[in-house]
Amino acid sequence: MIPILRRFAGGFALFVLCLSAAGATAPLTPADIADASITDEISIPMPGEFMAALNKLDKMEWKTKFRPPVSTNFSSRAQLALNLGGLIADGYVAIEAEDGPQVKNIGKDVLSIAKILGVSKDVLDRANSIANFADTAHWDQLKEELEATQNEVKTAMTEHKDQDLVTLVTVGGWLRAMEVVSGQVAAHYSAPGAKLLRQPGIAAFLIKKLDGMSEKVKAEPSVQEVRKKMTEIEKIIAFSLTTAPSADDIKRLNGLTAEVVKNISKKPAK
Repeated sequence: MIPILRRFAGGFALFVLCLSAAGATAPLTPADIADASITDEISIPMPGEFMAALNKLDKMEWKTKFRPPVSTNFSSRAQLALNLGGLIADGYVAIEAEDGPQVKNIGKDVLSIAKILGVSKDVLDRANSIANFADTAHWDQLKEELEATQNEVKTAMTEHKDQDLVTLVTVGGWLRAMEVVSGQVAAHYSAPGAKLLRQPGIAAFLIKKLDGMSEKVKAEPSVQEVRKKMTEIEKIIAFSLTTAPSADDIKRLNGLTAEVVKNISKKPAK
């Protein structure tokens, strides 16, 4: 396999696309994701690529991975960014489920948050394309549009010097994808599935990015919640390459990710 690096968001992160020698795009395998680690920057699977690897392991009932609608009316920009990342991950779940109405609803929520964050002009055309592709059941094109939407949101944030928000969108998407994948593995445990969750380099990199944010952003309750849980999550997914974590470890991982994803989508207490 030849790793092709796609650069976006002003050089913030590198996302790996694994291509065959013939040049045809291939989904990431569990081994590809398990081997992701820090190089000069970082190789992070997109939420859709991470979740698509599940299809190689087991028949997925993607609609069981839907969650209740997330609020798009937070006063905290940091909390909005975390939830935006989670919503984009939800979009991949809906596409895998081939649920057009769900895709459109998530697309509307993504656009709503983008407007509040001041980057809506960068995603408006993408949102319209997502709705059109959802109506016509063009699932492959939908994945491309959702990925492009995420890239354009992050690029716009970088141009607006909102680098901390770029970090939070990435973290929110990674946590939601980890919740979905660990939930499936916990429900249908297998050693190959458990090994898919080995991502210590990614967790360490994201923790470093969280620690490097401004003091004002780090003081946000939602960010503090994420930072606290990231340390616990990192310990679970930093297992040996040769030994799969136990079913109990995966259940604990799923519980942690589900808890933090739920908490960052809650309205702060007044």
